[in-house]
Amino acid sequence: MKKAWAWAAVATLALTGCGGKQDAADTDTGGAVTCDVAKETRVGIATGNSTGVYFALGNAYAEQIGASGGKLKATASETGASVQNIQQLVAGEFDVAFSLADSAADAVNGTNSFTAKQPVQALARIHTNYTQVIVRKAAGIKDVAGMRGKRVSTGSPKSGTEVIANRVLTAAGLDPAKDVQAQRLDLAKTVDGMKDGSIDALFWSGGLPTPGITDLLTTAGGQVQFLDITPVLGDLKKINPVYEQGTIPAATYKSAADVATIVVPNLLLVREDLDANVACALTRTLFEKQPQLAQANAAGKEISLDKARKTEPVTLHRGAVKALDDLGAPK
Repeated sequence: MKKAWAWAAVATLALTGCGGKQDAADTDTGGAVTCDVAKETRVGIATGNSTGVYFALGNAYAEQIGASGGKLKATASETGASVQNIQQLVAGEFDVAFSLADSAADAVNGTNSFTAKQPVQALARIHTNYTQVIVRKAAGIKDVAGMRGKRVSTGSPKSGTEVIANRVLTAAGLDPAKDVQAQRLDLAKTVDGMKDGSIDALFWSGGLPTPGITDLLTTAGGQVQFLDITPVLGDLKKINPVYEQGTIPAATYKSAADVATIVVPNLLLVREDLDANVACALTRTLFEKQPQLAQANAAGKEISLDKARKTEPVTLHRGAVKALDDLGAPK
């Protein structure tokens, strides 16, 4: 059985039964792509923190894969997110992985967190991640440089949040390893720390709305506030041009005003040797069941055929290309 996190073991068994290696997806043989999965096949989906959008969408996606009536089943598991997801995807522990586009680009280029080029490809571009930086008002932080000496949650180890947090701190002239008291925590623990005052600031890269951020702003809104990090965008784009300026609408978290921030798209990744028919079926389900994914989390509304192919520099898997061709996705 593919590795899954212990807390999810019961749910995994309930959803998919206890089969084993015989249910694993085959390796691509290079034949014609039909999108027909001929045998009972299960796939593991690497998502992210339990209070984040990856987790919400990943579980909804797994449910829709299983409900599609074919022989393909899926289980979504909580993980540390992007970088860890890619590592475990390549190791064969998962078959599908949510990832930020910047981490995915690092993977295929063999840069930053990756010492060699990773054999991953994309099923599609999906929703956008918004870099959500929140500070405790009592900490007196007015800009990113003002985080010097503060207790800052930079996200789970090996997560996309940690990657962008460290890059934002560096762009502001800080050494993430020395100039801040980095707290490498998942979102749930980070939110608890912000509430009890043990953390001064947090970075979170996620879709809108992120349940954990909603919780923080609902229960401690008078004690915290968003921080505009867009002054460092120019330096970030020198690292990777995928970064763009975006806006967190006031209505998202019932804030007093819109918040300017930095955004980066997300990709669904697979190994490059995944059976093409499985990749095709997974991609087809993603878009055919998009309304159901949007019901699970509003970020699912962004999943669109119009942007599906925009995964550069990550190559689309040939099974995904077949599905997107059949669905009429713009080239």
